[in-house]
Amino acid sequence: MNIKNISATELLDSVHSGSLQVSDIAKQTKTAIEDNTDINAIISFDEELLSACAKKLDDELTAGNKLPLHGVPILIKDNIETADFLTTGGTAALANNQPAEDAGVVKRLKDAGALIVGKANMHELAFGITSNNGCTGAVRNPYDKTLIPGGSSGGSAAAVSAGIVPVSLGSDTGGSNRIPASLCGVCGFRPTTDRYPDDGFINLSKTRDTAGVFARNMPDLILVDNILAGKSEVKSSSIDQLKLAVPRDPFFKIIETETAEVIEKALKRLSDAGATLVEIDMEDLFDLNDKISFQIAIYETVRELTDYLDRNVSGLSLEALIDQVLSPDVKHILQASIGEQAVPEQVYQDSVTVYRPQLQKMYATFFKNNNVDAMIYPTTPLTARPIGDDDTIEMNGQSLPTFPTYTRNGDPSSNAGIPSLSIPVGLASNGLPVGLSIDGPVNCDEEVLSIGIAIEAILPAIDGPDL
Repeated sequence: MNIKNISATELLDSVHSGSLQVSDIAKQTKTAIEDNTDINAIISFDEELLSACAKKLDDELTAGNKLPLHGVPILIKDNIETADFLTTGGTAALANNQPAEDAGVVKRLKDAGALIVGKANMHELAFGITSNNGCTGAVRNPYDKTLIPGGSSGGSAAAVSAGIVPVSLGSDTGGSNRIPASLCGVCGFRPTTDRYPDDGFINLSKTRDTAGVFARNMPDLILVDNILAGKSEVKSSSIDQLKLAVPRDPFFKIIETETAEVIEKALKRLSDAGATLVEIDMEDLFDLNDKISFQIAIYETVRELTDYLDRNVSGLSLEALIDQVLSPDVKHILQASIGEQAVPEQVYQDSVTVYRPQLQKMYATFFKNNNVDAMIYPTTPLTARPIGDDDTIEMNGQSLPTFPTYTRNGDPSSNAGIPSLSIPVGLASNGLPVGLSIDGPVNCDEEVLSIGIAIEAILPAIDGPDL
């Protein structure tokens, strides 16, 4: 059986039935990695370890033990700790960082029988959205290798898009799972904060960070979410029973023509299928979010990185780590964070204790008062742009700043800590994927995932990259 582009659920069924050995999955995964080195999605891989883990899983099956992820190959973003692989955060100062144990999310995957393939490339220290990493090299978009895959979890998304693995783990602070999902044409899920174990990360922000899942389809994503969350409660939704908010203000106010065309076609398909779409704006959302976002991220990054180095890397200061950062955009932000532009304590406290609760209340009130199941909007205002456009991008004849343009739609839900799912809804006229985001109330992750299943069933599957 050729496993390229085969779903995780199909692989699992074949392993459980005895028609496919995990050792065969390991061999084909190795070949897929070798065939796609130009994408630069993977920065840590051990063929002997992969084979040994596959044999152990085959032995488990021979002994009659069928595990819930038995032999499903999964790639882990390199800011998530792994006992079998280095965890570098994609930066030179941590090039030899070997954790003593796995992060909680990795433990759950391994206990469920997942085949951990290796570590995924990423934007350096997860502080960016292009995955153009000055230390480990740029990750390339499988749809067009001259373009960015999004970030910071670019390698995780690109590997799934290219068919190297059916599922991968990323992390999300302000869009890092959903942006690359959108640009690479895969599903990407940021759960409610604290839904998954949060230990064993090179964190940027304890307030905002969470692991996230990438998959090529919703059943695969839910399969892994069930393991990470320790529950299985996702039920199917009927599209004609859904009431979905479409907040054109602010989410549609800045959008490229090609992306808008795809999104509007998707909305019409959903409406024609019976979904109730209501246009309800959130005019003040971005103004409130601006009082929270960078204030929390910058302040907590200094604290979290310092704590991580103190616990794990003897003798390495934050200043020394920053000196070795090779991505200019990341270095600039980190240097500013410990210099004159450092976020004052009171500004941070106001963001966490005053404005963030207001944002969370705004979302809760929006969902309750409008009696909607979720809100939907373009995951990113534009499709992938060329590698190297780290400072500005061109959109609709205008030059716009890269980072805030790509993060603008997904950042508020990150700060609120609510579940947010991006699913591919079509290819733009330029041949590149477009993603649609589905946000739901806090702790309503199962409902958001069930809506994703319903929408995925209505929309035609997009063509994968021509590799």
